[in-house]
Amino acid sequence: MSNKIVLTKGLDIPVSGEAELRITKTVAPDMVAVCPADFKGFIPRLLVKEGDSVLCGSPVLADKKRPEILAASPVSGTVKEVVRGEKRKLLAVVIASDGRNEALDLGVKSPEGMDPEQIKACILESGLWPFVIQRPYGIIANPADKPKAIFISAFDTAPLAASPEFTLGDRMADIQAGINALARLTDGGVHIGLNAANCSGTPFHRLDNVNIHVFEGRHPAGNVGVQISHVCPVTKGTVIWTVSLPGLAAIGARFNKGRYDVARKVAVAGPAVMEPAYVLTYPGAPMSTLASFFGNEDDLRIVSGNILSGTNAGKDGYLGFYDNSVTVLREGTEEELFGWLNPIRSKVYSQDRTAFSWLFSGRKYDMDTNLHGGPRAFVMSDGYYGKVLPMDIFPLYLIKACLAGDIDKMEKFGIYEVIPEDLALCEYIDPSKNNIQEIIADGIRLMLKEME
Repeated sequence: MSNKIVLTKGLDIPVSGEAELRITKTVAPDMVAVCPADFKGFIPRLLVKEGDSVLCGSPVLADKKRPEILAASPVSGTVKEVVRGEKRKLLAVVIASDGRNEALDLGVKSPEGMDPEQIKACILESGLWPFVIQRPYGIIANPADKPKAIFISAFDTAPLAASPEFTLGDRMADIQAGINALARLTDGGVHIGLNAANCSGTPFHRLDNVNIHVFEGRHPAGNVGVQISHVCPVTKGTVIWTVSLPGLAAIGARFNKGRYDVARKVAVAGPAVMEPAYVLTYPGAPMSTLASFFGNEDDLRIVSGNILSGTNAGKDGYLGFYDNSVTVLREGTEEELFGWLNPIRSKVYSQDRTAFSWLFSGRKYDMDTNLHGGPRAFVMSDGYYGKVLPMDIFPLYLIKACLAGDIDKMEKFGIYEVIPEDLALCEYIDPSKNNIQEIIADGIRLMLKEME
């Protein structure tokens, strides 16, 4: 049984370079990195030292406040380097792979015969708990909490996003096991969002033990935060958990196979990619292992994740723990003659129809990172952001409340319902060129600090 929710607000950005649905290579990196910055709300404590041998699933980091929450090695090998920054801040644990991918034997278990505490213990000891994210704030969930419900989005509407059906269609048994385990951790059930465009054709509509919701609309319809806001809005004092599909498959594999398995198909896409396609690799893999896709150009921005909310990893960075796509764009360093005063710009996309390109529907554009201007004061009404954000909040007032550090107004205007990625489109269309996602992230950090 499912219900259909139609979203009238949003924006699909027509970027060229979508990945072809084929795997061109399997990337077995010589080294991978476990980066604490990937885990929000996690204060890392190092569990290994340089020279230590590790297996797939061996803990390398623990949370200082909640030591039962672990981050594990995705490959077997040797700890090559512990990278630190200013004030000895831990930046990464670099592991040299031995190529064998030997894993800890965690034991095959059936979640149906386990109580909630046993299931939590299994997920925690395996190092997979960081896949469980809490709303509000988008941080790693507290295992001691009992969530009102658990939400999963089974589609992604972000530009050039990886296809869930292609990347995970062959792992339905693991996904079902993950659902069966998580369903025992809440009384509100597991909720999964499907895309109305292919809800009957996707294998995810055959999942059991879930509440199915069908969403029709443009991006950000695939964001789990948007789906939560229309089904079970987050309010002060309530906690909802979310899990990504790759995380769900990894949790299921822990029960079905008794091992830590976070290998994934990753879409390498974008206007600067020569042959966009998929690779099979691991989180923490160096971006240098994907160099064959984008060559030796210097002025490239290599993003781990999608172009709206991903991280600028650069050629020396690593694939993020939660990411299943890499997007490559050219840096927009060229100045444009007359700018927006010239309406005859057929190669420039304009969501506000300031160029004639809007006449060419269905066209894809070789976008770059050019902002076409610099930061300036807010000059638009709240309705301008509201046309791309299908949530019952006041985005402009929330952003200004975060800038002012006004906690009461942040609560009033919706800080509990959002994380930075939910307002990524607001940042994209913003004529004031403000870093809205960073502003929201600062607001969330302030809220968390007040809770300490």
